[in-house]
Amino acid sequence: MKEYEIYPMVIGANETDQGIMTYLRGYGKRIWIPIYSFLVEGGNEKILVDTGLEQFVVPEHVGREYGLDILEFEDALEKHGLHPEDIDIIIHTHLHNDHCENDYKCPQARIVVQKVEYEFFLHPHPIDHRYYSDLLDGLNVELVEGDTHLMEGIDLIFSPGHTPGGQSVAINTSAGRAIITGFCCNQMNFPPNAPPVPSGVHTDAIAAYESARKIQEMADILIPLHDLSVGSKKRIPA
Repeated sequence: MKEYEIYPMVIGANETDQGIMTYLRGYGKRIWIPIYSFLVEGGNEKILVDTGLEQFVVPEHVGREYGLDILEFEDALEKHGLHPEDIDIIIHTHLHNDHCENDYKCPQARIVVQKVEYEFFLHPHPIDHRYYSDLLDGLNVELVEGDTHLMEGIDLIFSPGHTPGGQSVAINTSAGRAIITGFCCNQMNFPPNAPPVPSGVHTDAIAAYESARKIQEMADILIPLHDLSVGSKKRIPA
């Protein structure tokens, strides 16, 4: 089976509360969460998982303190010898704005998203302010439903709960199956030798728990979507 390498690119960072990541735990602890776009290399097509924020301001000390190279989208791609026009596929974990604000810069890309997520994105419930329903206007959106085999070595795993249509991205690597979670979390969501903790923000807490449990059991390499340690890695596997 084809093997890939994953390159985490930090396209922004937000300061928030740990309880936003972990349901009923960690409230009052302020944390920084990186906003990632993951470059997946190893095949004929240039693939991104999410595209991050377009405009952001992050204090310089954050990058130094946590070992993060925080870059604008174009600058991050340029470090890999790429331009937005080179991207063939964008896979979305979900469609909160911090995961898709740079999509429009990639006019050649087909954008792969769960059908139920896209429908909610177009007509979001007022309780969830993170959907900006014009971000994908005029782009080449490809809808999938449920668990989907995307291509050799890459599978999409339906992971609802944080949002109605989250999807985790399972990628075959030389060190086993790496899974980028389809829901916002950090390492605190996956305590050692214990059940997972669902996302603190969710549309369905029970579904969020079951998705986290499923991904925890399936992954050889677990990549929490907002964990600080991920951004300090040059590539996965190292």
